Amino acid sequence: MLVAIHQPCFLPWLGYLDRMMRSDQFVILDHVQFERRNYQNRALILNEGEARWLTVPVVQVSQKETILEKRVDNPESTEGDRWWGPKAYQTLRYAYRKAPHFELYAPKLKEILYARWESLLDLDMAGLDFLREALEIRTPLVRSSQLAVQGQKSELLLNICLATGAKAFHGGLGGSRDYLDKSAFDAAGMGVEWQSFAHPTYPQCGAEPFVKGLSAVDILFNCGPASRDLVWKASLGQRELLAA
Repeated sequence: MLVAIHQPCFLPWLGYLDRMMRSDQFVILDHVQFERRNYQNRALILNEGEARWLTVPVVQVSQKETILEKRVDNPESTEGDRWWGPKAYQTLRYAYRKAPHFELYAPKLKEILYARWESLLDLDMAGLDFLREALEIRTPLVRSSQLAVQGQKSELLLNICLATGAKAFHGGLGGSRDYLDKSAFDAAGMGVEWQSFAHPTYPQCGAEPFVKGLSAVDILFNCGPASRDLVWKASLGQRELLAA
């Protein structure tokens, strides 16, 4: 069984979902420290031809807060300028007003963004469920907080793999390549496979040249139901290249 592990993200990008699609199980790393200026509470969207952040405000209590503990910074009243959800939705509507399929996905996104989320993790999971449904991703999910695992960095990744019964770890494009202790994985009989992701190119309104690395909502708004085949074709193509 191939297992991928990653922190929850707000409306994640295609590379995140690619790892999920290629794995037999995906672990949501929710019990580790929340990282400021990361993707846990923000996503990149295309606005006026440029990649710009769409950010969820969060309450800052302590630098040691875990993602599981992180709260959304909601105003006391849903009236007024501080209510971030409707503002975020209107930003999306403006940014993708010319995208051919925005209205197809708008009702569900509006429902998510207008809801009063207290937990950032719950919001992130709602957004992920929306993307998984749209792209027909069925990989089982489990949260690290449910596994009673301990450790830091490479040790934590290995312990999660052992707890899930994995035969191999599917590493991503980020920091784990730098700190993963391959000798420890070898000693535990745990294989390691690294992601090789080729970002699909598709018709994208308001940008020239093509902008990579955006939230997966970008491909949905631009390509609609065809997004599923574009994403799966890119993922399967890379898998075939690696196997050749």
